[in-house]
Amino acid sequence: MQIVRRAATVFFSLALLATPALAQKKYDPGASDTEIKLGQTMPYSGPLSGFITLAKAEIAYFQMINDQGGVNGRKITMISLDDGFSPPKTVEQTRRLIEQDHVLAISGSLGTSTNAAVQKYLNGKKVPQLFLASGASRWNDPENFPYTMTLTPIYQAEARIYATYMLKEVKDPKVAVLYQNDDFGKDFLKGFRDRLGDKANAIIVREVSYEVTDATVDSQIIDLASTKANVFLNITTPKFAVQAIRKAYELGWKPLQFIDNPAASIGIVMRPAGIEASKDIVSAAFVKDPTDPQYKDDPEFLEWVGWMKKYYPAGSLEDPQNVVGYIQAQAMVQVLKQCGDNLTRENVMRQAANLKDFHPAMLLKGINMTTSPTDYQPMEEMALQRFNGERFEVFGELLSARQ
Repeated sequence: MQIVRRAATVFFSLALLATPALAQKKYDPGASDTEIKLGQTMPYSGPLSGFITLAKAEIAYFQMINDQGGVNGRKITMISLDDGFSPPKTVEQTRRLIEQDHVLAISGSLGTSTNAAVQKYLNGKKVPQLFLASGASRWNDPENFPYTMTLTPIYQAEARIYATYMLKEVKDPKVAVLYQNDDFGKDFLKGFRDRLGDKANAIIVREVSYEVTDATVDSQIIDLASTKANVFLNITTPKFAVQAIRKAYELGWKPLQFIDNPAASIGIVMRPAGIEASKDIVSAAFVKDPTDPQYKDDPEFLEWVGWMKKYYPAGSLEDPQNVVGYIQAQAMVQVLKQCGDNLTRENVMRQAANLKDFHPAMLLKGINMTTSPTDYQPMEEMALQRFNGERFEVFGELLSARQ
């Protein structure tokens, strides 16, 4: 009996010694028992400052999470810095976030050229660069950049969807293209051309580009309109989308017009360009349009409106970018929840690469986020939408971004 008692005592003592090891918390810079520190660079100034509502929406969502007790008991601190949409400034501010502010991860930063400028640096430091506001194809390259992942469907896939629709709906299409002269515009154009294949040079009658520093794109639109093309692929950010739509209308040029998803905002683009000028423009969607009356009784929409009114009252209830920011923040919170008490940068990335049918509120029905260690593209589907003069109407079935 004494031997049994001694054995039990030894076993109990070993169990006590083992328990702290099993339950040990693991932290990298930016994480502690009470805080998770995240960073991002955003265009608070410069040519893309209209997108800054994304950052404000994300920060507002994290504030709500903090008010609810945080993630696994830890409050989120988001350090959001202005890079003016200038890659050298992005480099400077990102280095500050990593080397001075010691954030755990970068989350939700905007821009293709800006994020590209720090991609190698962040991957070299093994700092997660997550849920970027950019659909460049370079973000889905886990073999070469295992610490970088976007949120949105990639631009090339979105462009392929437009090309597929055009080939089906337009007899003898002749396409004129306006694109931003950077990775954003070039990625889009590549996806469109790839879908057209050998027919691309015959179908695309003119391609002209612009720089983000240009004052206007009026001369480019005059050039494109002179081709009398019956399809206009308008690959622009909001400021230039407004100018392009308005100028095409003033010239009496009325082709089937596609605009990229980042520019598909009623408040920021359609109304400023002119309702008549914008009518019948086609774009793609992956989030619920907050102006669509079909969602007026939708529980997710009502919850989003309540959150906006409480946490971001200055934000527009008509701007879909406030929905995108809401979704970006949800995705980051989900990853942090999955991390538990292992808040190392390696584990943050491991969890980001293991999302399984995660559905953030306000994504379109049927679209979920799924990732794997070999596929960093969280969403594969989008739907086409058409502006009817009042709102965007989604039409047809969900289309695969891989077609």
